[in-house]
Amino acid sequence: MDTNALIEVFLRWGHVISGICWIGLLYFFNFVNVPFQGKMEGDTKKKVNPELLPRALWWFRWAAMSTLLFGLALFVWMYMTPNKLMYEGIGADRALSGRALYIMIGMTVAIIMWFNVWFIIWPAQRQIIGGLKSGNPAPAHLPKRALFASRFNTYSSGPMLFLMFLAPHGGAFHWGMVGAAFAIGLATIHLAIKASPKVGTSI
Repeated sequence: MDTNALIEVFLRWGHVISGICWIGLLYFFNFVNVPFQGKMEGDTKKKVNPELLPRALWWFRWAAMSTLLFGLALFVWMYMTPNKLMYEGIGADRALSGRALYIMIGMTVAIIMWFNVWFIIWPAQRQIIGGLKSGNPAPAHLPKRALFASRFNTYSSGPMLFLMFLAPHGGAFHWGMVGAAFAIGLATIHLAIKASPKVGTSI
């Protein structure tokens, strides 16, 4: 295996393992923790959440950061140098490749998700957890803001991942495929969220 291939493997491995941690925790929060929190009594929340959530949110936000950094590095390596997958055709026919367009749409969604983690979800949760520890509840709008951003990220993860996997396999770019990615991804996440309060309640 040559050096270029080794670099690609390392960057792809870092991107994938970071993404597993990030999206896995995102799904834990939305499919498991949200229904669980709704059934916990106030006194139990005061004991459990200050111990559980800071640990989970540490891994969550830094996995998001690592996913972004590895992803950007992988994009530069694969699409600019040395493989230069950004364009196809030559001369007057030179244009962005279908692969590049699919991956850039997916990247745009992922960057919005990363922004939500670092600048909406984490700051809100930090105040909420601080309020539980101090006994001075955080402003009432913060839990709703954090939940909305987390739900947005959860729904966005479906089409984002579809587009990431579509990029090397989708061939020529077609907006119909983008629409299919969003339709299938959003529908799948919607069904999972609707099922989450009901499933796994017994063994």
